[in-house]
Amino acid sequence: MSSNSARRAAIQAITTYKVAKPPFNFSETSPADIFGCNVFSDRVMRERLPKAVYQSLHKTIAFGDRMDPSIADTVAAVMKDWAIEKGATHFTHVFYPLTGQTAEKHDSFIMPDGRGGVIAEFSGSMLIRGEPDASSFPSGGLRSTFEARGYTAWDVTSPAYIMENPNGTFLCIPTMFLSWTGMALDKKTPLLRSGQAVNRAAQRVLALFNVHTDLPIISYAGLEQEYFLVDHNFNFARPDLQIAGRTLFGAKPAKGQEFSDQYFGVIPQRVLSCMMEVERELYKLAVPVRTRHNEVAPSQYEIAPLYEPSNLAIDHNHLVMAALRNVAKRYGLKCLLHEKPFAGINGSGKHVNYSLGNQELGSLFDPGETPHANAKFLVFCAAMIRSVHKYGGLLRATVASASNDHRLGAHEAPPAIMSIFLGDQLTEVFEAFRAGRTDDTTGAKRRRINLGVDTLPPLPADPGDRNRTSPMAFTGNRFEFRALGSGQSAASSVTALNAMMADSLSFAADWIEGEIAKQVPFNEAVQSFICHVIEEHSAVIFNGDGYSSVWHNEAHRRGLPDLKNTPEALPELTKQDVVDLFERQGILKRMELAARQDIYLDQYCKTVHTEAKLMLRIARTIVYPAGMRYQGELARTAADLKAIGHDFNVLTLDEVTKHLRSLQGIVLQLEEVLAEVAVIHDRQKMADSYCSQVLPLMGNLRASADALESILPDDLWALPSYEEILFDK
Repeated sequence: MSSNSARRAAIQAITTYKVAKPPFNFSETSPADIFGCNVFSDRVMRERLPKAVYQSLHKTIAFGDRMDPSIADTVAAVMKDWAIEKGATHFTHVFYPLTGQTAEKHDSFIMPDGRGGVIAEFSGSMLIRGEPDASSFPSGGLRSTFEARGYTAWDVTSPAYIMENPNGTFLCIPTMFLSWTGMALDKKTPLLRSGQAVNRAAQRVLALFNVHTDLPIISYAGLEQEYFLVDHNFNFARPDLQIAGRTLFGAKPAKGQEFSDQYFGVIPQRVLSCMMEVERELYKLAVPVRTRHNEVAPSQYEIAPLYEPSNLAIDHNHLVMAALRNVAKRYGLKCLLHEKPFAGINGSGKHVNYSLGNQELGSLFDPGETPHANAKFLVFCAAMIRSVHKYGGLLRATVASASNDHRLGAHEAPPAIMSIFLGDQLTEVFEAFRAGRTDDTTGAKRRRINLGVDTLPPLPADPGDRNRTSPMAFTGNRFEFRALGSGQSAASSVTALNAMMADSLSFAADWIEGEIAKQVPFNEAVQSFICHVIEEHSAVIFNGDGYSSVWHNEAHRRGLPDLKNTPEALPELTKQDVVDLFERQGILKRMELAARQDIYLDQYCKTVHTEAKLMLRIARTIVYPAGMRYQGELARTAADLKAIGHDFNVLTLDEVTKHLRSLQGIVLQLEEVLAEVAVIHDRQKMADSYCSQVLPLMGNLRASADALESILPDDLWALPSYEEILFDK
């Protein structure tokens, strides 16, 4: 199919689209009937496992106790029977490598019985540990090329589930992925370790308040997923969308998002049908999706679940992304999870609503209704302030990628400067501690606030408006981290948040315990910790407009890092304070952090290199020939008119010629620079060069091509335009 015929096919498909008879009907089969039907859930385990085995496994899941290996065979046998009843023929250990989304290798349950038949086999050892070949996964130096062995280890806290396919089903077992020497080659292993670290530290602080709980303190996450849906015919006609996941060329449309008529608008019929089927698939996997709506940019949408334990929430988010991609195809749509698929309109993020707590205590970021609860809340809130101030660079590094760089700092996403929004009232409470005031008047007598009596008023659930320009905003009973990109895994960011909070809560416990050892009353010890945090770390608190140039200047004055791009951000992973943090908390070793930095830098370089080569190919084979044809037509028209004595306006011809010359010159320059950068051996220097030399030339090349698109006749321009892609639904 040619590019122009693909454009016509897309428009015809959209204008003639009719809702087919759906494969389901929620009025006949309610979400409650199918919710979790494909999950080896607590209910299934309670019904099928022997009572003693269930109690032992439940204890491991709920309380974090070490699993009794003697029950593994029983659990595996029951899980196998359950999966086979649902049509499964294979099982796979699903894990999150350091590149890409998910990885899986399918193994069959079927084994020859030695008598010409087969039996279904799945042992406890097969459940607990797998051994996929790790040789093709980048390790960043954690192993030699010939050391291909890698192990998957069952994550018992995340339930197994069944994935459906038109030709059958298979059992998925969430796992960690480690090298044969025990090094973490994935994103789940450090996430689980960070969860243990934050539990230890939080329990220490709670004990000081005489708060005791049998359940571990865990981190919770609610992940708001933004995405684009466009007709797949346009995708086929755009090599850049197909290969890079974003448009490398595209003139600005006459209308973008400036009318604000997309946000929360009526969802187009085909899109809504797709959304409903996505939700149905996710219901079966017990993903608690709750909201769906139009987002700000044309053809942009959002799906958001309820908050869950962060490990499970991240597993579920990967299922959300997979469901969006797979189901969209059935409706003739392409789901784009790239952070910036279209220039000039909003990109897509994935907001992480982060909190700590458990089912007994609720959120520890909830201000509560009593002064005592306020005091506990203020300690945890102060710990977050300290965390972001001390380790803002680390947090920025967890969202660093070539694709997210296009989004961060634009007027659609928070800036690359890590700061905290608390709202005016909560900020004033902290300032009152520092000033020693008892009320909000500046003339109040300075004295200590006694946290044990009613001098500190209850804080409202929403002590401030939402600040959409802040990367870390307090929103009532949680913090919303808004810098994560749409296509990224939240595992690295939540791991960092857990590690940072574990460090700051340990610091809080040490401080308060040290003060008490000096015979300082508990309330004063707590106040002294909060005062210390505000004195030392309040520079990270900013309640204003994060987009303004004033804030960037002010942030520089405050000493906050402004890591504008990925090559600047990733070295944060191996700074000494970050290495000390992760090693002290038992999460990652220095060499594991160095491996991640190397792998992510390599991914950055390969992404920019691939996009640059793709731009060159499109420029040479599509853009330049179209411009030359139009130049030829204009030249022939000018010659014909001149021959019969008529004048011809040469302005358009001159303009086309100017842009073609510019395009040709930039293409040659970009080819030369690419060749030079590709042979740099030092990974950091290579990434710096791609950022400082290649990306600007790519921008110049786009500007010339987009200028040509804006003046060429439509029948000569082969690439679907922004108007077509974004507004034909």
